[in-house]
Amino acid sequence: MTQERSVRTVPAMSAMKAAGQPITMLTAYDASFAQLIDQADVDCVLVGDSLGNVIQGRDSTLPVTIDDMVYHVEAVRRGLQHPLLIADLPFMSYHDRTRAMAAAAAVMRAGAGMVKLEGGAVVVPIVADLVAQGIPVCGHLGLTPQHVHRLGGYRVQGRDEALARTLQEDARALEAAGAGMLVLECVPSDLARGIADELRIPVIGIGAGVDVDGQVLVLYDVLGISPGRRPRFVRDFMAGAGSIPEALRAYVEAVRERRFPDADHSYA
Repeated sequence: MTQERSVRTVPAMSAMKAAGQPITMLTAYDASFAQLIDQADVDCVLVGDSLGNVIQGRDSTLPVTIDDMVYHVEAVRRGLQHPLLIADLPFMSYHDRTRAMAAAAAVMRAGAGMVKLEGGAVVVPIVADLVAQGIPVCGHLGLTPQHVHRLGGYRVQGRDEALARTLQEDARALEAAGAGMLVLECVPSDLARGIADELRIPVIGIGAGVDVDGQVLVLYDVLGISPGRRPRFVRDFMAGAGSIPEALRAYVEAVRERRFPDADHSYA
């Protein structure tokens, strides 16, 4: 008998953290891959502005527009039944309250169940405004690709004491503003573990070690089809797999069993 699967929700993610159950997340950009991800029993699907890199062939996420996001959220929504669908708010779509509300409304109407935005203290008032209007928000700290020019490239964040302290303060502030989830990208494992232990909301890592509440990777990285240099935190799950569904299941199992990421895919 096939066990009936539940629809994942924001409260369900918090319950998974409380129960110590690792959360699985992958990006998706179209209905066909979304359906395969759904069948692999992934908990959350992120329509990331990484589509600028892997779909549009651009060298950053900055050119991605809200219209691009709406198009891909609608496509992914058609392929999903069970995972929580999260949508990135693209570059400069949430720098003031009016634009943030409009951008969030657009992707929520397209089918998202949560929006994700990058930044710390500066976006806290926007997060609070969105949450007050009933819009679930996921924060994103550490390496924030929309700020790549200010950061000076795609580099590990939080290795020095001052920046580590700022990341901890920003994480607390985002939670206090009502964020329901947090992504930490490219931060030392010890720092990520400390933040995850302190916060009540789920902390999802990408290059943040294994001792957080879940993991996210770009789908194309998991399948080994992303061009160019592969970041340290990426693992090609197609290697040794007989099919795409098998590779996706291998990713899910590795995250749930806390075999991924290991030290070779993390930062000290």
